[in-house]
Amino acid sequence: MPSATLAAFDWHGGVITRDTVIDAAYKNTQNVRRFMRTHCGARFSFDRDLMAWIIDGRPKNMGDVIDEWLKRLA
Repeated sequence: MPSATLAAFDWHGGVITRDTVIDAAYKNTQNVRRFMRTHCGARFSFDRDLMAWIIDGRPKNMGDVIDEWLKRLA
């Protein structure tokens, strides 16, 4: 029996939560920006360092991204 593969998350229209896992298909979409602004405030923005951290290959979820951005803001 072939193994089932999970479909990539829809970063453009999927419902993002703190538990949403960053996958290989991750994109900084308007949907992601709205989610991040909801949790981090209107001052949220992506910068190169944060984007590099997000896709560095280490397992993480969107809650980790929120926490990392808030840590960098402090």
